[in-house]
Amino acid sequence: MRQPRPALRLTSLAAASGLLFAGAAAHAQATAPAAAASAPQAQQLETVVVTGIRKSLETSVNLKRSASGLVDGIVAEDIGKFPDTNLAEAMSRISGVSIDRSNGEGTKVTVRGMGPDFNLVLLNGRQMPGSNVDGTAPSSRSFDFSNLAAEGVAALEVYKTSKASTPTGGMGATINIRTPRPFDSKETIASVGVKMVHDTTARNLPAEEQGKSLTPELSGIYSTQFADGMFGIALIGSYQERDSGYNASAANNGWHTFKGSDSGWGPLPNPAPEVKNRPQAGDIYNVPQSLNYAFTGIHRERTNGQLVFQFRPVKDLVGTLDYTMSEQKFRQKRNDISAWFNFGGQFGEYTPGPIATPLVYGEHMSGQDVAMGTSRTSTSNKNRSLGLNLKWKATDALSFELDAHHSTATSGADDPLGTSVTLGTASFNRGDTSVDFSNKFPVLSIANAPLDPSLQELQGSVFGNSYQRNEINQAQTHGKWKIDGDSSLDFGISLTDVKNRSAYTNVQRNTWGHNAGSPGGPADMPDNIWHADSISKYFSNVPGHDSTKLYNQFFYFNFDDVRNAAIKALGTNLPYLASFDFDNSQNYAAKLAGLPNVGYDFKDYRTTEKSRSLYLQYNRSWDWGVPMDASVGARYESTRVTSPTNQSIPATVEWASTNELSIKSGGASTSFVGTGKYSYVLPSIDLSADVMPDTKLRLSYGETIGRPGWADIQGSINLNNPARIDGNVGSSGNPNLKPLHSKNFDFSAEHYYAKGSYISAAYFRKDLTNYIEDVAVSATPFNLHTPVGSAMYNEALSKGGCGATDSACVRNYIFTNYPNAAGVNVGTQTIVGQPGDPLLVFKMASKANSSRKASLNGIELNAQHSFANGLGFSANYTHVKSAAAYQDGIPGSQFAIDGLGDSGNLVGFYEDTTYSARLAYNWRGKYLLQHFPGTDGAQPLYVEQRGQLDMSLGYNFDKHLSLQLEGINLTDAIVRTHMRAEQQIGSVTQLGRRYMIGARYKF
Repeated sequence: MRQPRPALRLTSLAAASGLLFAGAAAHAQATAPAAAASAPQAQQLETVVVTGIRKSLETSVNLKRSASGLVDGIVAEDIGKFPDTNLAEAMSRISGVSIDRSNGEGTKVTVRGMGPDFNLVLLNGRQMPGSNVDGTAPSSRSFDFSNLAAEGVAALEVYKTSKASTPTGGMGATINIRTPRPFDSKETIASVGVKMVHDTTARNLPAEEQGKSLTPELSGIYSTQFADGMFGIALIGSYQERDSGYNASAANNGWHTFKGSDSGWGPLPNPAPEVKNRPQAGDIYNVPQSLNYAFTGIHRERTNGQLVFQFRPVKDLVGTLDYTMSEQKFRQKRNDISAWFNFGGQFGEYTPGPIATPLVYGEHMSGQDVAMGTSRTSTSNKNRSLGLNLKWKATDALSFELDAHHSTATSGADDPLGTSVTLGTASFNRGDTSVDFSNKFPVLSIANAPLDPSLQELQGSVFGNSYQRNEINQAQTHGKWKIDGDSSLDFGISLTDVKNRSAYTNVQRNTWGHNAGSPGGPADMPDNIWHADSISKYFSNVPGHDSTKLYNQFFYFNFDDVRNAAIKALGTNLPYLASFDFDNSQNYAAKLAGLPNVGYDFKDYRTTEKSRSLYLQYNRSWDWGVPMDASVGARYESTRVTSPTNQSIPATVEWASTNELSIKSGGASTSFVGTGKYSYVLPSIDLSADVMPDTKLRLSYGETIGRPGWADIQGSINLNNPARIDGNVGSSGNPNLKPLHSKNFDFSAEHYYAKGSYISAAYFRKDLTNYIEDVAVSATPFNLHTPVGSAMYNEALSKGGCGATDSACVRNYIFTNYPNAAGVNVGTQTIVGQPGDPLLVFKMASKANSSRKASLNGIELNAQHSFANGLGFSANYTHVKSAAAYQDGIPGSQFAIDGLGDSGNLVGFYEDTTYSARLAYNWRGKYLLQHFPGTDGAQPLYVEQRGQLDMSLGYNFDKHLSLQLEGINLTDAIVRTHMRAEQQIGSVTQLGRRYMIGARYKF
């Protein structure tokens, strides 16, 4: 009989039904303590005391070496002392893992080229809900790591290969966040920590957005056992404040894509005498809709807490009752300046085709608006989880586990005005306008538009309120039968019900001061609320920011100052300047009755997803010349989706400004209900061989699925508002979508040549089917009549001398010649579509399962070495490649994998009993963030390659008191995105460095 290998061997605990468990538990015998928990449902390492960076790395190496399948992890240096301040940033140190950052802080992860939606995140083996509010149904299922403080985490375990016993959904990886348990250590543990954070971005902002230069972070943990180890309790808590910000320049309303042969509204004229190197007939080229500079200050408060109670009434039965909460309050202030283009009188210069991109794009104009806005976002995200886990060793050969939890994530407004509120202002003195895109920083030039507070007026308002709630009720039973000393059988059942609600309402007024007699004109706006500032100083790290061509001026102003002035001008018409909540008894139409030029929108999505699964997995160890292990199993998954939606009905189309159509709802609502279902059998096999005492080879095959995002499966119709005069875009859900399916092959070789030191190489391949891709069709939802193309419109073209792109001329002709026609209001300068007018055509985007197939291939290289003198390093590199990459030279919708890109890390460290130091460089190559269709042609959006250097220093005064100093983004790296070519900017964001100094006292 082969003897089992010792120390940190991770095996899966399989399952049994709750009824069997409950009946057998009554006859529990007082024998040996319960085995370590399963992976990743609740898999744990054997008790190891970790005391520093080196020990943490050694434990992570043991996790990798002893696991069944390919597993990487990061283990806390000590309970309550995780090696990174952010969990996503910690994971970015692992080979094959790269992260998305928001405001310079890691939030979501991509593993082996599979984006955040296709990586399953578990908390102590449980599927966790996630929520956010952004005015639409969120697409992502991925848990946002910024909701959890690192102080309450014991380990991160990343399972890159699939097993039957692993929950479904992690196509790139299944990630288990493991929190401390009082039975993890026999000792009483108590410690407190305090930090002060200095974020340089909080001060590199206009005065209105600036935050505090120092903000606090507090954390504490207490864990103990009592009654001779029969009971244990752990309490973990943390509170963090952070003031930060960012400055960004963006083509935030997108680019229009054309062929060189296209004509009409939008394309360059042909010929175009003032456009150097105009694109040829067969070229693809783009023109920008607008250019924006924005300055954003952020205040965040995060509170985390966990209470864990464990009990062991007999030696072979362990129960764990835990409650986890987190709350994150997010407040954002923003000022911006932007210039829109109307696609007339173009001039500039383009690069040669076949993908032609503007080096300079400009338009001749006079008396247009220089737009400046202010906005405020205030949200609160709350996460709650209550769980019960019971582990029972019935006999030496049979053990069971029952785990159940109820978890919710809720996001909503933290401001009586709504989650996101915006006021737009402008002065109408803009002359010729152009943008130079030839450098990293897009340079906006405007002629004849000096800043003048006496010209500033209110030009629009959008008050929005959003709400999301994601609820998960899950019960899992697992069991393990040790057949003999070399083989075992795992089995289990899981029931998971997910309810997702996403709702939003929007109150929008597009017509303000510039129309005669409307409120909000320059006379209504006090001159002293506008504060002049320059633009370039806020982009000092971006090449090209100091161009002499830059329109280097703007006003920043306080949101409440502008709103109060608007209220004074409006009198009692306050619904213009507030949003509504989600009390279904509210009558939105009545609240807005009699208020001209106001549109509102209301949608309420509710999706229920019920999944049932069971698995069987056989594990065996044997000697076949060399020690070998195998795990062979299959998992059955069945899912049903129901998605009803209640939303307002668009009723009219109003031409309220030169190039935009406002869609107004009529007060009625309608419902859509969609359903879907699917089931899969997912086989898996893991083989490993210790070909030499310190060398291991692994071979794995497994099938996984990745479920569609919530926005993709919701039964709804969404129309962009306002619309463009040449048409509009919208979207609709598809609840009958099938999940992405992948057949995964993995091969790895690992050599462990010294304690805490190893080298490894892995090859992986994923064959993908059912890929979810964008589709777009032309449609006329709700049969909305548009005044564009009406008889009056066509008469303006034929008799009024107006060109096809001269919307201002057409409007003036109609107001002059048809002032009393139905739908025409000269006073408010609006024209409403009437029966008999053309129907407004929408390019409706939806999702569908592609019949095409794709494969993804990659390699991972790892090295880690610890020297005897306290020095050490770790390095890794991952290269990913797929034929399903976006083809920039091909117009139209494409089959492409988002998130695909290379990544690497280099970490050096030193540690002795007194000092510790770590320097970590994280690099991520260029990758496709997203791609989407639309009326302007499909567009890719790439994130350019970026490297970031972080540092941490530690000093131990004694065994109780330690001091830490940390620096994040020491290279002050920027983030830049672009479309088909680097000159076709998406955005460029200047962030900054973040420093933390703290102390930790262990009692």
